[in-house]
Amino acid sequence: MLSALSGFLTFFVVVAIGLVVAIVFIEKQATEPGPLPADKVVLVPKNVGTSDIAALLKREGVINQTFLFELQAFISRQRGPLKAGEFLFKARTSIEQAIDTLISGKAILHTVTIPEGLTSEQIVQRIRDNEILTGEIGEIPREGALLPDTYKFERGETRQQVVNRMQRAQRDLLNQIWTRRASDLPIKTPQELVILASIVEKETGRADERTRVAGVFINRLGKRMKLQSDPTIVYGLVGGKGTLGRGILRTEIEKPTPYNTYVIEGLPPGPIANPGRAALEAVANPSRTKDLYFVADGTGGHVFAETLEQHNRNVQRWRQIEKARAETAPVDRVEPPPTPGETRSDASPAVPGAPAQAGTAAAQPQSAAAGARGRAFDASEGTPRDPLRNRSFDLNSTKTVPPLRAQ
Repeated sequence: MLSALSGFLTFFVVVAIGLVVAIVFIEKQATEPGPLPADKVVLVPKNVGTSDIAALLKREGVINQTFLFELQAFISRQRGPLKAGEFLFKARTSIEQAIDTLISGKAILHTVTIPEGLTSEQIVQRIRDNEILTGEIGEIPREGALLPDTYKFERGETRQQVVNRMQRAQRDLLNQIWTRRASDLPIKTPQELVILASIVEKETGRADERTRVAGVFINRLGKRMKLQSDPTIVYGLVGGKGTLGRGILRTEIEKPTPYNTYVIEGLPPGPIANPGRAALEAVANPSRTKDLYFVADGTGGHVFAETLEQHNRNVQRWRQIEKARAETAPVDRVEPPPTPGETRSDASPAVPGAPAQAGTAAAQPQSAAAGARGRAFDASEGTPRDPLRNRSFDLNSTKTVPPLRAQ
């Protein structure tokens, strides 16, 4: 019996030593540099076993021993399962490092950037154009419901998932901003804040101007003055398409649409774009000024005014800048000649306008024939809404208009 027990212990010790040696050997082999000559991205599909992953990595040149990979993965199983995804394997990565990469699930992240001021239709098209995302988008979200930002995603994520994340981000941000808004704003709902922020977003892209531009619109709402913002004309004409593709016609300033703030009182029925965080913050806490007007200053910014007399002088300087540019700049696009009774202006939703007795237009030269040099107009020049022709409006006396309609 003693002899048998001694033999059993001897066998057990030998086996134990053998296992230790084998484990040490496996660990050594698993940590040695692999055959991969350079960094490589490998897409590991979902719902596959360890042997399938080992075979895939061998085909891709990441490892050269599938059995050793499976054995090491089995030993490491308590750390978690191997995950699917798109992974970057470094040059000469070892089997142990490859397993660590797959267990940690640190897949490659791609990005899609959505600039501020796009319409929902434009944003959806940009997401559809992304070749890494998959699937279709069920329907275009309502205007203003998406938060412009840079979003990260893994390969295999669907387009609808990204849209859903943008909607959640906008809701969360809007709730935060609404709770810390100024208490005396003439806007009563979060949706009205988004509507006005979308107008501010289209009017200026300069961070140092947003709160002041928002202040102008807030002041005009408080005095029950029409907002008279050029981008709202464009949205009323083309909706979610975003751009008009030409200058605003002078007759279109007077054309009634639900969004034309030269015609309607107060805010339009909905946003004209998807505003970013800065525009939302600007409307929630605008500058405290008495400004009621602004017009382009020729440098990409605006000059502001409290009175119509000041604004008229600013408009006159702007038109002199326009005229000088039209005389020196080549025509960058050609439009058909205007029809009788219609003269083309050059307002653009991408260029800030003036929410005054006139909207301000972009300073892009126009012409009726190729090669000719034209001149640019602000949207209301030559119309009854031209501030330089308006001699009767007294800013010191509040304009009497119908009350703001409920939104």
